[in-house]
Amino acid sequence: MKSLCYLLASGIVLLSGCVSYDPRLNSTQTPYLGSGEGFINHELQNQINYAESISYWDGDGVPGEPRIIVSISRQRAYFYKGDKLVGVSAISTGRDGFDTPPGKYSIIEKKEKYRSNLYGNYVDAEGRVVKAGIGIKIDPQPPGTRFEGAPMPYWMRLTRGGVGLHAGFLPGVPDSRGCIRLPERMAKAFFANAPIGTPVEILP
Repeated sequence: MKSLCYLLASGIVLLSGCVSYDPRLNSTQTPYLGSGEGFINHELQNQINYAESISYWDGDGVPGEPRIIVSISRQRAYFYKGDKLVGVSAISTGRDGFDTPPGKYSIIEKKEKYRSNLYGNYVDAEGRVVKAGIGIKIDPQPPGTRFEGAPMPYWMRLTRGGVGLHAGFLPGVPDSRGCIRLPERMAKAFFANAPIGTPVEILP
């Protein structure tokens, strides 16, 4: 029991500490949860384990109209069917300068396999990354390269400006460029149970 409390306390310390931004955390070479590839060290693995431990889905076969509530301050997303809470997910929202906008939205587009049209990498003719983690509106394109958008599986668009929910890496702090990242298994469950038109409220 003592060891379990220690592990939980360690996870909370990792998540509550002041963490400086590391560009590897937003790289397309960094894995989505569960992919088993890319940059993962012991500290980040602890954060992944913590995110998975507080995320759950109990909504299969439950009736009721779906709705999603996102809490930026708590870094959680809550999935309801009717008045019943059927799923909770750890999330990562927008970092400073790319804040996730609070408000009331609805899902206006869904794509299981989606790539960003704003952020990603510049790659050469062989697909090798020449410049990583770029924004096409900010970073000049090197000659002889093409833009390759960052993968955003289980995409659920909320705004025409490019904010949505999708599977992505959770470093334990707000880290995205405005989107709401979920662990892959949770993004898959939300995607399967939230049709277009599902209301989504984002709270500060």
